[in-house]
Amino acid sequence: MKNNSKINITIWNVNSVRKRLNSIDKFLKAYSPDILMLQEIKVRNDLFPFQFFRDFGYRFIHHEGETTGYNRVAIIAKEDLEIIPKISFIKDARHLAVKIRNDIDLHNFYIPAGGDIPDVSKNIKFKEKLELIDKLTAWFKNNKSKNDKVIIAGDLNIAPLRNDVWSHKQLLNIVSHTPIEVEKLLNLYKSIGFKDSVRKFIPESEKLYSWWSYRARDWEKSDRGRRLDHIWSSGNLDEKVMAANIIKSTRNHDLPSDHVPVSIDINL
Repeated sequence: MKNNSKINITIWNVNSVRKRLNSIDKFLKAYSPDILMLQEIKVRNDLFPFQFFRDFGYRFIHHEGETTGYNRVAIIAKEDLEIIPKISFIKDARHLAVKIRNDIDLHNFYIPAGGDIPDVSKNIKFKEKLELIDKLTAWFKNNKSKNDKVIIAGDLNIAPLRNDVWSHKQLLNIVSHTPIEVEKLLNLYKSIGFKDSVRKFIPESEKLYSWWSYRARDWEKSDRGRRLDHIWSSGNLDEKVMAANIIKSTRNHDLPSDHVPVSIDINL
């Protein structure tokens, strides 16, 4: 790591890692996080760009997933990390976990988007999304306590706060900001007393997004975003989180992801 105490953890839904290599290259040259957690990398195991990341000094690369190449997550780091078991009921290559410094569990999640219709009777994807979050809430309650050091991070595909979306009123019936999704995510948040590591530095009164649709002709001008990507720290780690950043500049790269990196600095 950069020194013996402070490390930077960055998450990024890259929406196809091979397609975004030029964008990732620019980002790594500018920011060089110690731990990079990717979601929706969309690549088969045998086609993952190992050498690209090794050339940037990342010697630890942990990834696995479906042979189809869809979904998939990865955890990449400059130092070796201890791999810990995945949560068994999470399928479709949407979760990996490691341990930092022998005592902090770090979970990388890619929660399903949930389809377009916010009705469990009409949309099985939405039903499965809600059920997965319920299962995660129960898992953390049953397997971890408020004394454990845990970080949850990744694309959780829910924007929970009023100012996590461009229009609270207009998105109340849009998947990712519906009241039932927000309620389920809040239950997970409360499970072992997680803290929002990004909102610690950017108050809830301010608009804050990490995703902008490709449909916008000028994403920056219209600024109709959502904060779908999150980093939460357990309560006993919250005071160690020293800074947070959402790096919007990557959205202006050539052939960008619709998500941008979210990072924290944590003093261990």
